Amino acid sequence: MCVSEIAVIMGSDGRTIPLSEPGTIAVYRRVRGRWLIERSFPFALDTDGGLAGLRTKTGELMAFLGNCRILVAQSASGALFFGLEKAGCQIYEITGNPPEFLDVVWQEAKDELVEKAPLPAGADIPAPLEIAPGKYYISIRDIQGKRPEVSSKQVLRPFVQQGSFSELEIVCDHVPPWIVMDAEYRGFSLHSENLGPGEVRVRLTKISAGPCGC
Repeated sequence: MCVSEIAVIMGSDGRTIPLSEPGTIAVYRRVRGRWLIERSFPFALDTDGGLAGLRTKTGELMAFLGNCRILVAQSASGALFFGLEKAGCQIYEITGNPPEFLDVVWQEAKDELVEKAPLPAGADIPAPLEIAPGKYYISIRDIQGKRPEVSSKQVLRPFVQQGSFSELEIVCDHVPPWIVMDAEYRGFSLHSENLGPGEVRVRLTKISAGPCGC
């Protein structure tokens, strides 16, 4: 998978739109730290063509993407979404303008590659440190500075999904997109703040149940 290219489906205002809506798909390439549009393609599903029309459009899209296997849309579902996933595409659902999120998606895609790579035999995964009853802290920045082979998802996702904490503070260089959905699903609120260039503090806090227990 080429992580130096990211495709985005956009409307006329340059913001992401749902994959099912007509718009323009632009492939951005990262060149010396900057994102430049490499190529663009007007795209709209053939709603009257049935399954054959969908296959044709999927084939046209895959031919346009080439080696690019990362696609960002405001939302994605249906047969086209599953067809792209089957073809090995990673789909990210993000609302906004590409300059706001391309670096985050790029870092997340690199983390995915790291996560899939096998860790050395006997390598341990760092864990958050309990600094008070139910409250934990971890610096992903420090860990990846010493252990670049370890991804934020490998460190955090099992811990977040287990949910056995009241508060978790994370210092990282960006908010991992996956953690937003996981936090909401597990009943945590998420607050983030910039500490400085390339440094963000993320805090997950357990949402208290109401008097009825709901």
